[in-house]
Amino acid sequence: MVDLETARANLIRDLSREISDKRVLEAMARVPREAFVPQECYHSAYEDRPLSIGFGQTISQPFIVALMIQALELKGDEKLLELGTGSGYEAAILGELVKHVLTVEIVPELAESAERLLRNFGYSNIEVHLAGKTLGWPAEAPYNAIIVSAGAPSVPQALLDQLSQGGRLVIPVGSHWEQQLTKVTRRRKGNKVERLGGCYFVPLIGEGAWNK
Repeated sequence: MVDLETARANLIRDLSREISDKRVLEAMARVPREAFVPQECYHSAYEDRPLSIGFGQTISQPFIVALMIQALELKGDEKLLELGTGSGYEAAILGELVKHVLTVEIVPELAESAERLLRNFGYSNIEVHLAGKTLGWPAEAPYNAIIVSAGAPSVPQALLDQLSQGGRLVIPVGSHWEQQLTKVTRRRKGNKVERLGGCYFVPLIGEGAWNK
């Protein structure tokens, strides 16, 4: 049997070598990753790698989750949009860090299970929606921060349009096989674009991204 408490502590310790935002590390320490993975992956919950959650989707590598969230520079009062709910793990961490999370998922079964799980954990500040044709969730824009857990061929204008001035977007950009983690800060006189390193995500599906 795997000692999950020890495994979680070891993971957080390892992440702290490269992740400096203590709020992010503390939030990840509070969220039980084992609850968000399939039963057959339970023993691997705190390994620093992505795990399959079915439907061709994955729960992201903890380091990448931490890196992306840290890049958003969250203070606690934000309204945040997440694309790619998956099992709900990243949404739970975000729910620990911001005022309100709106998360969208393209797979109905994952959206339903994530919503149920997040509700059972008491996250009243997280709203789960089934993704539509338009990327994101324009009805409740603008957002102070947007995080995308799927790779796009370029930074979608539809998401930039949903970002408030000074807001931050973190998204993988590249091909189906390799992407660069990209941070865009919206500014009136030209957006600031930063590259955070290589990564690999499942494709982002929708107008302005990849077709099915």
